[in-house]
Amino acid sequence: MSLHTPTRRGILRSLGALGCSAAAWPLTTAVTFAAAPTDARLVVIVLRGGMDGLDVLRPVGDPAFAALRPTLATGEALPLGNGFFALHPALAPLLPLWQAGELGFAHAVATPYRDKRSHFDGQDVLEAGTVPGAPGEAFRDGWLNRMIRAVPGMRGESAYAIGRENMKILAGAVEVSSWAPEIRFRLTPQAELLLERLYRDHPLFMSAQSRAVRLMAELETEGGFGAPEEEVMGMGGGGRPRPRGDAALAAFAAGRLNGEARIAAFSLSGWDTHRNQATALPGALARLAEVIETLRQGLGGNWGRTAVLAMTEFGRTVRENGTRGTDHGTGGLMLMAGGALRGGQVHGRWPGLDEASLYDRRDLLPTRDVRAYAAWALRGLFGLERAVLEDDVFPLLDMGDDPKIVL
Repeated sequence: MSLHTPTRRGILRSLGALGCSAAAWPLTTAVTFAAAPTDARLVVIVLRGGMDGLDVLRPVGDPAFAALRPTLATGEALPLGNGFFALHPALAPLLPLWQAGELGFAHAVATPYRDKRSHFDGQDVLEAGTVPGAPGEAFRDGWLNRMIRAVPGMRGESAYAIGRENMKILAGAVEVSSWAPEIRFRLTPQAELLLERLYRDHPLFMSAQSRAVRLMAELETEGGFGAPEEEVMGMGGGGRPRPRGDAALAAFAAGRLNGEARIAAFSLSGWDTHRNQATALPGALARLAEVIETLRQGLGGNWGRTAVLAMTEFGRTVRENGTRGTDHGTGGLMLMAGGALRGGQVHGRWPGLDEASLYDRRDLLPTRDVRAYAAWALRGLFGLERAVLEDDVFPLLDMGDDPKIVL
């Protein structure tokens, strides 16, 4: 019998008949993990929607900034001590990390994606780590998946999905599973038998189903179903409230990273600020700050061996629009956190905001490929050779000089 290509709709229909949540199914991936023979840990957070780096880390020392943003450039900001950049007040909870050298930024960065400014295409390029139009680029497996294959001794551990978002960054040859920690996924023997019969002629589905059932059994054996939920997600008891929303993703990730997992990736949405940005952006930044702080607390002593890279598909226009928002742009911002990083710095060459210095006379000009910072982080954390990073993990990348972001 020939195999047809599995579709998400078909999977959801089958799961619905069994009364199971799609968020617990192994083919819907939002948070993924991999194990490695190293103490270093990497968390990649994809910020979906195009985060406005010019508002998050404001270049208040650039003489053109205030005029380009008559409303967005006003109000309180947190000086970072260099007289040029100031931090958005919604990230005030992360200021102690900056002062401790555990928070940094790379400004005026971008993927090789240019001009069309589509969220979907931009995110695909970000997660693929490739150059649009290059030979073989259409395959588009994820750069984290290629990295896992390149590190000696690294293996794809059972991967976990929290939510229903598909993480293309880890798509590829390394097999992964998924898990939603809020879901209680118990199959009766009759349901297991039904799944086996349903997918017995479909090896892909059968393999995914088997991994899911095995994972649930392991978690139940470990006390995952009977223990307090904050412990399942990696947080201790002590009367602390159970994390919710995006913080729950980070808490669960920390719990797995404290075990065998070494690589985690998930996404946060809510960064598309076309209108009323002064109202919309603070909430997204507050969630990001909570996620990073939850990771720090949950990882405990392992925070010192962790690097967190928060990346977005593109930046936004330097001029605010008529609805006090910003439109899709080019150059953006990368946020870096963790005890394994050399923080307290803003990396990158600032291009300036005068009209002659802008990209297409509307956007922040990218002065470095965002993939270069990710590549140098991988080299520092996992010891990958430069040739492997430039040829295999990030094809056609010129890493340039070492920004020394890893301790």
